[in-house]
Amino acid sequence: MLTKKGKYGLKALVDLARLGPGETAFINDIALRNNIPKKFLDTILLELRNAGVLRSKKGPGGGYSLSRPASEIRIGHVIRTLDGPLAPIRCASRTAYEACDDCSDPERCQVRRSMTEVRDAIAEILDNMSLEQFVAGGADFDVPEREDRRASHTA
Repeated sequence: MLTKKGKYGLKALVDLARLGPGETAFINDIALRNNIPKKFLDTILLELRNAGVLRSKKGPGGGYSLSRPASEIRIGHVIRTLDGPLAPIRCASRTAYEACDDCSDPERCQVRRSMTEVRDAIAEILDNMSLEQFVAGGADFDVPEREDRRASHTA
């Protein structure tokens, strides 16, 4: 589930993606326009800056802006930066795997296998969706179809 941190981060990025070329926005303005607590937004934007998604400039003409075109920023990367792994449970995560205390055979565990499929489906969508597409409403992004999913949909 997307946390408030992730949601606020995405709202802030949408705000910044709508700026004209070379424009920046102050954190107070982003917070006001999007109804986000400023102190919380400070932390979020700092994390996104440290992850290379944003750049900041102090002084006159300063503020925040995207570090690269919105077409090059992937929503999956943003969510992982702010909220961590996309997997619904730790044992299904690729980057933060943790075995369950109650599982004697993770390779055969049906819960883990099913949640791994859920993780893969979420990752396919979010890793193929750019911020530009997200701002436009998610239309026209290409999700490559996996072989094993094609077979189950045609049967």
